[in-house]
Amino acid sequence: MSPVGTKELRQAMKRSGIPAPKIKQLKTIAHIETDFPTKFGVPRQSGIIATLQGRIVFEPEYRIAEAVRGLEEFSHIWIVWAFSEAVREGWSPTVRPPRLGGNMRKGVFATRSPFRPNPIGLSSVKLEKVEIDPKLGPVLYVSGADLMNGTPIYDIKPYIAYTDSHPEAVSGFASKPSEYLLEVDFSENLLAKVAPEKRESLVSVLAHDPRPQYQDDPERVYGMAFGGMEVKFRVENQKLIVLDVSP
Repeated sequence: MSPVGTKELRQAMKRSGIPAPKIKQLKTIAHIETDFPTKFGVPRQSGIIATLQGRIVFEPEYRIAEAVRGLEEFSHIWIVWAFSEAVREGWSPTVRPPRLGGNMRKGVFATRSPFRPNPIGLSSVKLEKVEIDPKLGPVLYVSGADLMNGTPIYDIKPYIAYTDSHPEAVSGFASKPSEYLLEVDFSENLLAKVAPEKRESLVSVLAHDPRPQYQDDPERVYGMAFGGMEVKFRVENQKLIVLDVSP
């Protein structure tokens, strides 16, 4: 992986007469384990589905208990991570946010689109506990993550309520959350195929409509991988009908 933004920043510094600083390559310090092996179905924002569980496992170089000393005193953390499935050579100054149905362009820096000059994501998640594993070192158990399984993590920082929370903030075109949830028709015999501890999270993911917001074909059958299962469904008249659950 090449240094992030090095060429562009050095050129800008040269034009302005400012000495260019030395930029180190970002290091992957950990990976997160979640129930989403692919991007499809991953919540659009962190914290939307609080029951989703995950754990952060550090790379061998960073499996040092002292590195997380005191982190257990915080209820939430920030995760700085990589859009590992959205890396592109070029970038566009505008994107089509799914929030707006994919029909309107906004500036890339006014969105949370993964298609950015530097494919870096930021999520706030709840820290459930910190455990010291004999082999893996410190492991962070979190909930509410919006990351697919195996996502590389660059950094972890504590969430500090008095400075990080801004109740009066204005959120532009993303200020209004979805007003509806899909009704989920999940038969008992199919739901029984799902591990009991994962049922609530799966139903909630489906209720939040995992489809791209510009797709609305009632005959189309979608497949979503979740927690080692393949869930097939279709959506008609605001009702999501689960058709099959298989390993």
